[in-house]
Amino acid sequence: MASSIALPSISLSKSAFADSDSFRSSVCLGFRNDIRRVSRLNFEKSRVFMSVAVGSEAAVVDDALFQDYKPSTAFLFPGQGAQTVGMGLEAQKVPAAAELYKRANDILGFDLLDTCINGPKEKLDSTVLSQPAIYVTSLAAVEVLRARDGGQQIIDSVDVTCGLSLGEYTALAFAGAFSFEDGLKLVKLRGEAMQDAADAAQSAMVSIIGLDSAKVQALCDAANEDVDEANKVQIANFLCTGNYAVSGGLKGIEAVEAKAKSFKARMTVRLAVAGAFHTGFMEPAVSRLEGALASTVISKPRIPVISNVDAEPHADPETIKKILARQVTSPVQWETTVKTLLSRGLTKSYELGPGKVIAGIVKRMDKGAAIENIGA
Repeated sequence: MASSIALPSISLSKSAFADSDSFRSSVCLGFRNDIRRVSRLNFEKSRVFMSVAVGSEAAVVDDALFQDYKPSTAFLFPGQGAQTVGMGLEAQKVPAAAELYKRANDILGFDLLDTCINGPKEKLDSTVLSQPAIYVTSLAAVEVLRARDGGQQIIDSVDVTCGLSLGEYTALAFAGAFSFEDGLKLVKLRGEAMQDAADAAQSAMVSIIGLDSAKVQALCDAANEDVDEANKVQIANFLCTGNYAVSGGLKGIEAVEAKAKSFKARMTVRLAVAGAFHTGFMEPAVSRLEGALASTVISKPRIPVISNVDAEPHADPETIKKILARQVTSPVQWETTVKTLLSRGLTKSYELGPGKVIAGIVKRMDKGAAIENIGA
């Protein structure tokens, strides 16, 4: 019999549904103010209805169902780079949270909790381990919150959710789009596919600190003039003004670092990641994700889940699958996402999982924003 964690109005049961980062390692990659990449995915901006199979019944889902969402309380989930040795220890005090690590072991085939608590750091930092570790620990944080006085009421009040890169999978699991187990299987494969893609080419990432997006783009353009096509770079992650990540070929990244001071960047920080995430360098991972997503049961989320690719909520399961497959090659529009939430009236948000980078980003964008960290 499948065990489950109860969510607000649904269960994270097997039968029901199933890269935040520091300046050192913000793998929450990707974003551009223009959304030209979205057109490549053939996402219809009009109110298109699609028919999908859910169990034995056919469900017609309007992908634009959540377009007019009005957020009040949000759950925000971190991405790769948030991991830290010792995470998961607090979760062991809450039976429902501790149970998630046990269920994860059956899928992963190793003791995830031991790696989370004891490391070593180099092992936990690897893409193939950090992604499932953050996914499980973030959902364990939901159970830690539920166990405290008033926690269930907070969970019930959440009307929008999103996550930074990897965190989008956590958000979808929380929103009931897929089961805890199915989400973990996807995250496991995602980490493996991204690592393999990174191993296939010399690439890297670097954070540019102290410049606005236009100047970072100009810096990328200047670097690209000095390298061949295989080493081109691009803005891969807009966290917030003054902190953007650039991804690309190793020579291109080196050119960015060499030219940064002339563009008056305060500093550059080479990121401790496997390669150029959220760029075309990750293209080999896409087909593997498409295959896994095709065989995964995905349902309409019960609340809006904001996509990293276009900063929009999607309701149609088939569209969600397409977005998740392309997310690893598309810049993550986190800055736009947070700005949109705040402009639409968000009054309270919670960062659930390891680290406090998301809270820092939100505060930099709005000093008066109310956000609380829930760790595990």
